[in-house]
Amino acid sequence: MQQDLTGSRKKHDRFTAVVGLVWSLAIADWFLTQKSPAWITAIIFVGGAAYFCHLARKTSKHKDYTLTKLNLLRSFAYVTIWTLVVWSADVIGFREASVQFARCGTGGCFCIGLAWFVWGMEHASQRFESQRLARVKSSTLDRHQSSVEIIKPTWQSWHPLNIHAWYYGRRSPRLRQSLAGLMSYSFIFMLLLLVCSQINGCQELYEMPAGGGVQQTIAQTVKLQKVIKKKFVINPFSAILFRVPPIDEIKLQLTEITKHAYTIGYGAGEGAGFAGGKKQGKVRFIRLEYTGGDWDQDFGVGSDLNMLAEYNVRTSHVVAAQTESRTIEQLRSFPVGASPPMVFMTGQGSISISSAQTKILREYLLDKHGMLFIDNGGSPHFHNQVIAMMKNILPQVRPAAIPLDDVIHRIPYQIPFLPYVAPHGGKEALGWRVDGKLVCYYHPGDIADAWADDHAGVSPEIWEACYQLGTNVIFYAHSEYSKWLSSRGTTKE
Repeated sequence: MQQDLTGSRKKHDRFTAVVGLVWSLAIADWFLTQKSPAWITAIIFVGGAAYFCHLARKTSKHKDYTLTKLNLLRSFAYVTIWTLVVWSADVIGFREASVQFARCGTGGCFCIGLAWFVWGMEHASQRFESQRLARVKSSTLDRHQSSVEIIKPTWQSWHPLNIHAWYYGRRSPRLRQSLAGLMSYSFIFMLLLLVCSQINGCQELYEMPAGGGVQQTIAQTVKLQKVIKKKFVINPFSAILFRVPPIDEIKLQLTEITKHAYTIGYGAGEGAGFAGGKKQGKVRFIRLEYTGGDWDQDFGVGSDLNMLAEYNVRTSHVVAAQTESRTIEQLRSFPVGASPPMVFMTGQGSISISSAQTKILREYLLDKHGMLFIDNGGSPHFHNQVIAMMKNILPQVRPAAIPLDDVIHRIPYQIPFLPYVAPHGGKEALGWRVDGKLVCYYHPGDIADAWADDHAGVSPEIWEACYQLGTNVIFYAHSEYSKWLSSRGTTKE
């Protein structure tokens, strides 16, 4: 009977190991290649989380299982649930929520790992001390030595598990050993995070929607409408004289009608999109977080999300369900060839950027072929801050006014004038160019306010032009990025 029970437990342990291995392979595929179909990954993640949760609950009701094994299963259950939540949020399109879940879950993993590290270090230290005493007692010693002299520790050891190592000192050695272990664990954990952030598979990817199209101005037509008037029967012998109206009239309606005469996008491909994009790719609206000012002015639902929705309607490109934000440091996690073609930046206060952050932004604009879309949210001070920031990022490039006949003001909409809510930084858009390509488009007049629900009280003509200009800038950044990918030979149909 006991043998049958032991054999059953061994089979159960083998099955648990297989489940853990399959789950680990799914994690590796998600991080590194993402070649497995989403439904297979979903089954593995949901099944793994459900299995380890059930196993932990079942084990807690059996007295035969040790507390160590129970806590180990609980730890696995936490990791599987956390992974499932992060993956689900990412697949649904809630990227901002996915990032927050990932950050919080990483903190939980740090605490769980620390608990296991302390437990392992304590047990290893006790075992080391027991082995030391056993070796001392079994050695050949003078019979006249007392038992106290036999177990008296030596203070010349370098072994970190030896509580009597010389660097722990003679006062509170256990406390110092624990502090040394905490610092060592924290250093190793942070080092692993740093290494993972440099692995391509662990980096965040930006994928444009697949497709193609041509870069042309949206066609506009004039519609002729024939208006039929009422017909009158006139009595020629009537004593009342009046002017006879014409039988019908032709009325010209000078109404511009937006017409998609072509597929909006760039490159060869089916559907509206970009060469080099992917089927699961989406146009995302990412706002840049920085220190010193109100980077989150009109952030999220309202301004940014309205612009993203309008871009979807006007271009038919697939867009993300939510807008996002990233710190300057997080831009470094996007690899070359899969970085955001554009990030949005606004505010009305100061901009405080360190030298390290300046280097990251320079690499983003030059090496990763990115673009900054900056909007003055409300002050001449912010205008000066933008000029100073760009001078530090690109000291060899000078800003210049962007004319209305520039490609960014003509495609896909012809912008007849620069729309703005208030000219906080002038009445002209400024641009910084590298090799002919705009790497920064600066709008001086609070365009994001016109995207908000109330449109800042401006006329329909203004806020419509602001939506058109926003569409042009986003499209320009993505089409130029697609051209760059094609020139590098990284275009994938």
